[in-house]
Amino acid sequence: MVKIGKINLKNPVMVASGTFGYAEEFEGLIDLKKLGAIVTKTITLDPKQGNPMPRICETASGMLNAIGLQNKGVDNFIEEKLPYLSKIGVPVIVSVSGDCADEFCELAKRLDREKHVDGIELNLSCPNIKARGLIAQDKEATYETVKSVREKTGKTLIAKLSPNVTDIVEIAEAACEAGADSVSLINTLIGMAIDVETGKPKLGNITGGLSGPCIKPIALRMVWEVAKNIDKPVIGMGGIMTAQDAVEFLIAGAKAVQIGTASFIDPGISGKIIKGVEKWTKTK
Repeated sequence: MVKIGKINLKNPVMVASGTFGYAEEFEGLIDLKKLGAIVTKTITLDPKQGNPMPRICETASGMLNAIGLQNKGVDNFIEEKLPYLSKIGVPVIVSVSGDCADEFCELAKRLDREKHVDGIELNLSCPNIKARGLIAQDKEATYETVKSVREKTGKTLIAKLSPNVTDIVEIAEAACEAGADSVSLINTLIGMAIDVETGKPKLGNITGGLSGPCIKPIALRMVWEVAKNIDKPVIGMGGIMTAQDAVEFLIAGAKAVQIGTASFIDPGISGKIIKGVEKWTKTK
C-alpha cells in the first residue's frame, strides 16, 4: 500500500497524464483494476484545439510531441469521461491546466464537488502551449498558484514539475510550502527535430516535449535531488520502460511512479511493470 496525500494506492504504479487518455481507450488491452491510480489526460476550463499538425515524431530512444493540451473542457470531462472512470475501482487523479492561477482555481472548485475525483494533478509544466514561460519555471509563480488552488479544494493536490529549470529542488520546495501533498516529476524536456530533406521542423509547433528512455537518467537524477530535500511524497516519471526502470526510481526516493511513453509501445506495459515491481519487493 502506498499513500499519496489522502489517496491509498494498492501499488506504486500509475499511468501518466496524456499517455492513457481517459482509460476507456485501454479497456481490453490491460486490466485497469490492477493499476495503482489513473492520471487523466489534462483538462482545461474551456475546450482547446491543440497545436497544428504534425504533432508527434519519433527520435533516437524517444519521441517528441506537441499536442497542445487538446481536450473538450471540464464540463465535457465531468459529463462524458468521469462516469466511466468512476466505475473502474482505482483512484482517479485529474490533470488540469490553465493560463493563470484563476483558471486552475476554477477547475479545482468544480472538481472538488465530484466525489469520484480522488486527487488533482496541477500540470504547471506543459511545454507545448503558447505561453511566455511555464509556471513551474518560477518558484514564486509555483507557490502562488499552488497556494491559491489549495484554498479551493481539500482533495489530494499534486504539483507536476518541469525539468526545464536551473534548480528543480527550489520549485519543489515552493510547491510543498504552498500546500501541495506531493510533487510529480519530470514532465517532458523541450526539444525539436528537423527534416533534412525539406529543411523544416518535423513538428507543426516547431518544438515539442521529449519523452521516452532517452530522458530517464535526467529524470532519475532530479527525483533523487528532490526526494532528499522535501518531506512530501515524490512521484517519479520519465523514460520508465521496464520494472527495473521503475525500481530505480523507487530506490532514488520516489514513493510511486507514472508510466507514460511506454504505453504507446506496449499498451499492457503497466501491468507487466506492476508484476515486476511486486516480484522485486518480495525478493529484496
